[in-house]
Amino acid sequence: MTTRIIGTGSALPEEVITNDDMAKIVDTSDEWISSRTGIRQRKLVGRDENVVTLGTEAARKALEDSGTAPEEIDLVLTATSSSEVYFPNVACQIQGNLHLTNAVAMDVSAACSGFLFVLHIAHAYIQSGVYRKILLVGAETLSRLIDWEDRTTCVLFGDGAGACVVEAQETGIIDAVLHSDGGMGHVLTGSAAALVTPKSEALAAHPLHMDGQAVFKFAVKKVPECIQELLERNQVEADDVKWYLLHQANKRIIQSVAKRMHQPEEKFPVNLEYYGNTSAASIPILLDEMYHSGQIKRGDRCILSGFGAGLTWGAALLDW
Repeated sequence: MTTRIIGTGSALPEEVITNDDMAKIVDTSDEWISSRTGIRQRKLVGRDENVVTLGTEAARKALEDSGTAPEEIDLVLTATSSSEVYFPNVACQIQGNLHLTNAVAMDVSAACSGFLFVLHIAHAYIQSGVYRKILLVGAETLSRLIDWEDRTTCVLFGDGAGACVVEAQETGIIDAVLHSDGGMGHVLTGSAAALVTPKSEALAAHPLHMDGQAVFKFAVKKVPECIQELLERNQVEADDVKWYLLHQANKRIIQSVAKRMHQPEEKFPVNLEYYGNTSAASIPILLDEMYHSGQIKRGDRCILSGFGAGLTWGAALLDW
């Protein structure tokens, strides 16, 4: 028995911020951003939107798409690093909004790798027989964590959510790997709150900070390595994989991975031009678009892979 994705959904804010709009905020240009990243616009939450509203909408669509009744969900796993509150967690809020009365709910924080982490956790639960039907959500509003005066980071990120329902079936996930390197955590950091206690001074809030070169070098090395790890231990040829669905951070990174894997870029779909880097939401948003556009078909062999703060990275091999 393994884990199969049986329905998907996504939710994105309506507010579009183009690269030309960004040029009015910081010293940049459409040419500078698009040539270095492939991003041309991103979507940002408005006053009445947040990580929970986006996650709830994406989850609702995934439930409907899979034909799953609320009471059938055993577990809700939400990947996010941008909740507006420490508790209740985002998963519990989504559970309450959708009346998933029989579910356990928890968040997982692994930044842009988050969706792969919750997928791996769900797979382990299903293989062990603890749960049979699980709702996975990747939801982020990183626009509220970045320094809008830092042109090296504020142009990169957008808000959004993606979700899927997985259940125990005979076909689906073949294998998955996850990795972490806390020794490199300093190259991508962020904090949202300034805290004070009776015994300490307030801690300064530090918006998202990234050593772009270090992250780029890490990603183009580790992503193909973990994909190759999966292929070799499952005796699968790279040519036999129909789609490589990577975290949508930077088009140059995706192109570099394709080159290192000796695979055509056409097998590495990209949508970051429209959404920017939506962190833990990027892979499930891409999955939802590919599935509902008819590009991914049942039986297609796929690899999902990504990387993020921690540092964290991983991949999953599956038959759709």
